[in-house]
Amino acid sequence: MTRRPRAKADPLEHEIELALNPGVFIADRGCSKFVRDLDEVSAKIAELVDTAPARAVALYATFLAGCYEKAEEVDGSSGDFGQCVDELFCGWIKARQADGADPDETATRLLGWMDDDPYAFCYGLEKDIAKVFDKASLAAFVTKARARFDGAMKTKPGADGVSKESPEYLRRRWGETLRALYIAQQNVPAYVDLAEETGLTAQDCHAIAALLATQRQPAEALAWVERGIDLDRKASDGSMAGHDLAELRRKVLVRLGRSSEALEAAWADFCEHPSTYSYDDLMKLVPKAERRQWHQKAIEAATRADLRSHMELLLGTRELERLTDLVRQCEDPALEGLSHSTAEPAARKLEKSSPDIAARLWRAQGMRILNAKKNKYYGAAISNFERAKRCFERAGLASEWEQTVSRVRVDHHRKKGFLSGFERLVAGAGPSDEPSFLERAKARWGGRQQGENE
Repeated sequence: MTRRPRAKADPLEHEIELALNPGVFIADRGCSKFVRDLDEVSAKIAELVDTAPARAVALYATFLAGCYEKAEEVDGSSGDFGQCVDELFCGWIKARQADGADPDETATRLLGWMDDDPYAFCYGLEKDIAKVFDKASLAAFVTKARARFDGAMKTKPGADGVSKESPEYLRRRWGETLRALYIAQQNVPAYVDLAEETGLTAQDCHAIAALLATQRQPAEALAWVERGIDLDRKASDGSMAGHDLAELRRKVLVRLGRSSEALEAAWADFCEHPSTYSYDDLMKLVPKAERRQWHQKAIEAATRADLRSHMELLLGTRELERLTDLVRQCEDPALEGLSHSTAEPAARKLEKSSPDIAARLWRAQGMRILNAKKNKYYGAAISNFERAKRCFERAGLASEWEQTVSRVRVDHHRKKGFLSGFERLVAGAGPSDEPSFLERAKARWGGRQQGENE
């Protein structure tokens, strides 16, 4: 029997195979470099879309097949590999559209991949592919997705009655897909009909209002925003939509020439949840001539905020005297409850102007680590205590440092791994006094060269 001659492979196929590195497991720490190599090959294929679209289609399909084959050899925890595959799907669509492919066939093949998706590469894919579809392809995909949605309730559930192929799951899945597609089409009537059919949510109201706002229908958008805010208030746990709706409401009010109402709304939101974010939202709407007055008003209202938000706001607005007074009034347990992302920036900022307050913040961070028994971070705790020691000494409060040492020795005497480093600090040799890694390396290297020269 005569063998058929093998078809000549596209030169880029070899690059695809090399980049995929078949047979080698890609750990999470190496995934970023692995994906960068894949992206380099993908970029070469993208350059062919305008000049040789048919070739690009075939290469994207081959690349996708290779990624599915490689999937079990990749730790995709970071999500980088999945994002890469997502972009390959988008590239494949662009190439098919440039090649004049049948939109119905494109939609059918995409839906086939979405149905048979063992590695969840297609999860949420509709949001990205909707952005690259041309008008005809988007319409074809919408038609087929709508047919899936309408036929969902006719599907028989799995044997266990709760499998992912149950009618409820399919209806929810294709309903979410259609929502993304209708947003891409800017099809407000279709989105409204779908949302009311499946149960209108605050997120739906935000999506509809945002579409209406982009279509220069601010009055209609405001009505949907108000409806969404009402739904969010009635919900037992609320949602992120509440914040998004409030932000959109202010923008729409400004567009309607009702800036004073937008400012009132921003002030009400700030008073309810004082933070750097709500402060920034407020000040965007304050007339330039009134900013000082509104700033003082906001800072005074922020006293009702929780300690973390209050400290971050005072630091962000450079109200250092108020920040100093706030920390001074706090008990140590309250300061020890602050995360390092809040306490450390404040401590650094106050080291020169108020070393006594900075010392308490540094000490609180060291205690927080010890109290939580986070032995992984004992080195950081010693660094925190070192900064506390220096600040106490700068403030003339050596007795405070001595009390700190006594407390650590009594309360944490069993933490042997920590105490050895802590006692070196007490004796006067803190982490900052020790040579760094590079300093040690240079010293050794210099000694080695000197020995060779001798």
